[in-house]
Amino acid sequence: MTHMYPYRTRFKKEIIAEFFPPRQARSKRRKQERVIILCPGQPGRPSNSAFLEFWPKKGFWTFALRYRGSWESSGRFLRHSPHEDVLDILDDLPRGFTEAFAHRRFKIGKNAKYYIFGNSFGGPAALLAGRDPRVTKVVCASPVVDWRDQIKHGETNSWTEKFTREAFGEAYRFSHKDWKKLDSGKFYNPVAHIPEINGHKTLIIHSKDDKVR
Repeated sequence: MTHMYPYRTRFKKEIIAEFFPPRQARSKRRKQERVIILCPGQPGRPSNSAFLEFWPKKGFWTFALRYRGSWESSGRFLRHSPHEDVLDILDDLPRGFTEAFAHRRFKIGKNAKYYIFGNSFGGPAALLAGRDPRVTKVVCASPVVDWRDQIKHGETNSWTEKFTREAFGEAYRFSHKDWKKLDSGKFYNPVAHIPEINGHKTLIIHSKDDKVR
């Protein structure tokens, strides 16, 4: 099987994303384009090749973002809620965006359907971005739903902060002050916005024996 390298682009002059256009011929019956935006976990390697290669074969545009302040993206990590990165991408897609290598222009139709996928740390980004009426569906795998609950089950925010600095260095560029915002229960925290989250368009997949939530 031939391995395909994803395209790369930049949104809002800061957010790097890898992407693939749909590989199937567009159906004459399909008037709406379908777009998946992947909100990855943290910390971790920024490789999502299997995900990026699978969904375009099903007819989806597929994007995997690098949060502001992480990996190749500009800005400071956690200065703003990561779900705002998703909203900024939603703003830019219908306006058009440029692939970095060949400078090819792409544009998503105004009536596209948007699906936000998030796992672990990226779960709150998907859930909070899903409040936007432009988002059709949200799918989360083992998402963090309450940062305060992490303290009860061993994987504390302070431990993760220290581990991220020591193990990933400048891959994540953040201040201690911004990281501590996670402890407040108000910043980037889905349980603080339960009335605003539409359960009818949200699917959460979580193992019963996974205590970290």
